[in-house]
Amino acid sequence: MPAGRGAYFVSDSTGITAETLGSALLANFPGVAFQRHTIPFVDSAAGARNLVADIERAADGGARPLIFATVKSAEILSALGASGAVVIDLLGGHLTELEEALGTTASEQLGQFHGVGDIERYFARMRAVEYAIEHDDGQSGRALDIADVIIIAPSRCGKTPTTMYLALQYGLLVANYPLTDDDFPSDGLPSTVSRYVQKCFGLTTTPLRLSQVRHERRPSSTYSSLAQCTLELRRAEDLYRRNRVPFLNSSTKSVEEMSAVIMQSMRLRS
Repeated sequence: MPAGRGAYFVSDSTGITAETLGSALLANFPGVAFQRHTIPFVDSAAGARNLVADIERAADGGARPLIFATVKSAEILSALGASGAVVIDLLGGHLTELEEALGTTASEQLGQFHGVGDIERYFARMRAVEYAIEHDDGQSGRALDIADVIIIAPSRCGKTPTTMYLALQYGLLVANYPLTDDDFPSDGLPSTVSRYVQKCFGLTTTPLRLSQVRHERRPSSTYSSLAQCTLELRRAEDLYRRNRVPFLNSSTKSVEEMSAVIMQSMRLRS
């Protein structure tokens, strides 16, 4: 395991919130190496004390570990504080501020951050995921008229992860379509998506990055060669420009960043 300062994302629920917020904070320190650990369902002081013992053994006299916590219980927070680690309470005073603003006290029930909540919103996300799976990589041309966005790009430019993120996180109906050599003799978009040009958004990347990604899938092939990647990307970008399809270079952007740009560019709302 690479050396790095211990960073623990600790939650009384799934740990997703702690990991997301903690990672967002750590991203501001690109020069520092971290060993990251997500510890969900720490819902008792006894569980916290057991975790503390593990953290202390792992630290073994090194730099003080970091604990990013999303737990409601003061007793659990106190137990985590006894570890000697730097405890960052990601809820902090925010619940108190909300209590004051809303004129009521927060529920003490644990693990509510990732509950179903709005049931209609939950089912909308599930329907969006089903739609994304059906329409992944051009597998289906059915019901493209109800798509919120159709992502088009050469193979391995990030279509599928972006599609799934938009569906699961925002409940958007997203299809994606791969651009292949067969799609480029024409100046227009592929026939499957040409009627929906206003819904299309393109992805591109750098030839070197695309070649590296493809090499992991098909090493030493024409598909992964730098020449082939350069040709496909040039053709794709020309196609986007001719058809006025907005597009984004995905080479240095996370799925979250790409999704945010797509939503803003296409004026989509969750």
